[in-house]
Amino acid sequence: MFNRKMSVGNDLYEKLKKCSESAGYATPEEFAIHVLEKEVERMLFGSVAKSNEEISEDNELGDGE
Repeated sequence: MFNRKMSVGNDLYEKLKKCSESAGYATPEEFAIHVLEKEVERMLFGSVAKSNEEISEDNELGDGE
């Protein structure tokens, strides 16, 4: 599998760096990948899609659908 690279402007990189540090990520790149994965998932499957953890929590609370 090939790794693809994307470039971002300096201003965005500095924002990613600041956010990644405050959130405890090892690198701005790791943070950016996490954010992109979450947003793509949300866009593809909608905000009604729930993670397995959320479904388990709902079931434990008796709020299952």
